[in-house]
This record gives sequence, structure tokens and C-alpha cells, in this order.
Amino acid sequence: MRFSWRNEWPLLLLIAAMFALGAVSWSGAPDRIPMHWDLAGHPDRYGGKFEGLFAIPLLALGIYFLMRFFPRIDPGRANYDAFAHAYATVRLAFLTLMAALYGLIQLAIRGHEVRMSAAVPLLVGGLFVVVGNVMGKLRPNWFIGIRTPWTLSSKLAWTRTHRAGGRLFIVLGLLFMGFAVTQSLWLLWALAVAGGGGILGLVVYSYVLWRKDPDKTPPAGTLPA
Repeated sequence: MRFSWRNEWPLLLLIAAMFALGAVSWSGAPDRIPMHWDLAGHPDRYGGKFEGLFAIPLLALGIYFLMRFFPRIDPGRANYDAFAHAYATVRLAFLTLMAALYGLIQLAIRGHEVRMSAAVPLLVGGLFVVVGNVMGKLRPNWFIGIRTPWTLSSKLAWTRTHRAGGRLFIVLGLLFMGFAVTQSLWLLWALAVAGGGGILGLVVYSYVLWRKDPDKTPPAGTLPA
């Protein structure tokens, strides 16, 4: 996959901003920083100053390099140019989520009241909606997407399963966002049922499509789409 500054600079800017904010916050940050919250939005785990200020930026940097490296070792690397925009969107969505979560921690450090029970599912829901909107544009590869033995053996199964998966992700994202607004427990149950049932349904759907495909091949992704 070709390197493009147009795709990379927003990601690098987000990572650099997190590290810069961590450095600026160091002197005034408390020794114990909240790192995890329960469903009610109360902190249930604290970390030290270094963990609180730099764990997420370091994780974001690691994810950035991994997602840049994956296409180089993927047997289906010839396909990445065919879904470069979708892949760039997924990478940006993940790092934006991490930057937003880091921003929430920074607000908590500064004494602002943050409703994590609403903010986190809202952000996660947004991620699901964004990924769902581009999932149908993904092409066979071994690192991102719905990788079953049947989607990796049939372009028909891959394409149609990812279109259906995209719709499922959008529904799950909207349920997450609905829970963020209403804090309704029945939406949590709906999420669990839709998520579990949807994943199982996609696996079965990919198998059915594979059975019907006259052009199925050995598990691959090694040829351009």
C-alpha cells in the first residue's frame, strides 16, 4: 500500500497532540489518575502519573505502526490499494476514538465532571457507525474485516458478508449511542442480543454464500480484487 501524507498527517497530528498534552500536564497532574470507570461512571481503577498521561498516547503510537506494518506482511497485500480509502478511514476512526478518550481523562485530571457512562458508549457507537459505513468497501485480507474460512475462500462471500456486517455495525453503533443518551438497561440487553446473534448470523451467512459460489478458491486474499 502506497504511503500518502494526505492519509498520514491527521493520524500523526493526533498522536503528537496527545504526547504534547501529556508533557504539558505533567507538572500539575495528580499522582493518582483515573484509568477505568464502571457502568455507573465511577472510577474503579487508578494509575500512576506516567500511566495516566502516556499509556494511551503510547498505545495509539503502537497501533499506528502496527496498522502501517500489517499490509507489508499480509498475503493479500496486493488488495490494499483497492480499499485504501476505507482502510485509512478505519485507522483514523480508531485513533480519533483514542484521542477522545484521552481528552476525557485530561478533563477528569483538571477536575471537570465527565459522565463516562454516557461519553464512552457515545464514542464507541460513533466508531461502529463509521466502520460500518466503510466495511462493505473492504477487500480480502488477513488482518481487518470479517475473516472466516469462507470469506477468505470466496470473493462473493467476502463482499456480501461485509455489506451485511456493515449494516450490523451501524445498528450496534446506534444502540451504543442510544444507551449513552438514555442509560436504559434494555438497550444493553439489545446490544448483547444483536451483537451475539449478529456475529453468529454473519458466520453462517458467509458459509451459505461460500457454498453457492462456483468460483470459490483456497483460503487466500493473495490476488488483487
